[in-house]
Amino acid sequence: MSELALKNGVAKTYEGQLTEWIKDEKAVIEFNNIVGSLWFEKSVELLLFRNQLFDRSISHVMNLHQYAKDIVKKPINVHDSALLARELQKLDLIPSRIDIGRLVAEWIQEKNKFKTPADFLTNKLTGFIGKEKNTLKPKDVVLYGFGRIGRLLAREIIAQAGKGEQLRLKAIVTRSNSDIDITKRADLMRTDSVHGPFPGTVIEDYQNKALIVNGHTIKMIAASDPATVDYEAYGIEDALLIDNTGVKRDRDGLSQHLKSKGISRVLLTAPGKGNIPNIVYGINQNTINLQDEKIFSAASCTTNAIIPVLKVIDETLKISHGHIETIHSYTNDQNLLDNHHDKYRRGRSAALNMVITETGAGSAITKVLPGLAGKLTANSVRVPTPNVSLAILNLTVSRETGKEEVNEIMKDAALKGELVEQIQFCNSNELVSSDVVGNPCASVFDSQATLISDDKKSIVLYVWYDNEYGYSRQVIRLAKHLAEVKRMSYY
Repeated sequence: MSELALKNGVAKTYEGQLTEWIKDEKAVIEFNNIVGSLWFEKSVELLLFRNQLFDRSISHVMNLHQYAKDIVKKPINVHDSALLARELQKLDLIPSRIDIGRLVAEWIQEKNKFKTPADFLTNKLTGFIGKEKNTLKPKDVVLYGFGRIGRLLAREIIAQAGKGEQLRLKAIVTRSNSDIDITKRADLMRTDSVHGPFPGTVIEDYQNKALIVNGHTIKMIAASDPATVDYEAYGIEDALLIDNTGVKRDRDGLSQHLKSKGISRVLLTAPGKGNIPNIVYGINQNTINLQDEKIFSAASCTTNAIIPVLKVIDETLKISHGHIETIHSYTNDQNLLDNHHDKYRRGRSAALNMVITETGAGSAITKVLPGLAGKLTANSVRVPTPNVSLAILNLTVSRETGKEEVNEIMKDAALKGELVEQIQFCNSNELVSSDVVGNPCASVFDSQATLISDDKKSIVLYVWYDNEYGYSRQVIRLAKHLAEVKRMSYY
């Protein structure tokens, strides 16, 4: 081949690939418009193998389709996604969450069985079409405390508000609601050193003691006694209060919220003490009687990260015993510089030291998975990073296994079944903690790090988690369950 021909061939390949990419981008523009239309007009949320699609960039959506090819091993493309999205828009759908990635994969495999895409979707989504629309009664939500978790909950509840048919954030309770305090709270919501800027508008309404966030009026209430707030005076009724202060964790303390007018249920974003139900959404939420119980705990970020993986491994390989070590980012309960602290070691500078500390994950496991009682120990090391943690699960199982089988077990759990929202399977050789910032899953399973001993019964699993955002997403999933505003889903 001549040099000229070679150059022309390279040029043609370059131009051809670029042309195809531009066509794909145009398809994504149409697709994104339909995603927004479905969300606001019908309260139908489209996902792509568990990943959010609403309010995502063109490049992000393109990347998710590539993820589907690389990890899920499904040959889906943006043109088929746009095709099915157009047809979904024509259907009389109830409020729901629909994984269009799964639909496209099934369409590719089964389209010869159907005359049209509309026939295919009607067959797959029979239970989602033509039913009574007003099946969800919106639930008022109050955030008690506005720290790291509280602000992320506020961001996400607003982001998921849509037509307002699920959770409605009506108030935030802090120690003060002076103008300067409202300003500072607003600024902290607008910007975050870890999670970046809030993708929306936050307006201070000093006259009415409120923040207006993306059109949602949120009352800023000052209170020091949880039992004395009259929420009904703010137009709040039958509300779910999410206590993210962690100050009171027992039934007596949390029951004080129920003495306030307008509060019907309380959710604690920390491990509950005594007989308070500790719930890891995706695992044991259906074991709780919502009519009899009024106070709930979302357990801890670590418990939410490790329980889904432990459940999968125990059900498939049966855990005999093991130890869990958490490499956890430092938190606000540690000192920035050396100073007095009620707990040993936590008084030493969080930004300069690795700090061994206890974790309640070991005891929490037995509350959620009683079958593992007495089989696991746990400890934690706080490290000088601001966010994202790593759980190392050193387990002995009852039968011989191998790395390939263990990874396949976890991949299967991440892609189908009841834990697709909780577990993400990662196959990257370059995965590090910063890659997990903003990950919506409780557990990010690092398949490349899996270790199997020579006896084939001792296994070591590495599970990453965004101990702030990933946990906050779990709290919201649980909040929707407690508020009974969960939509039907097709995953």
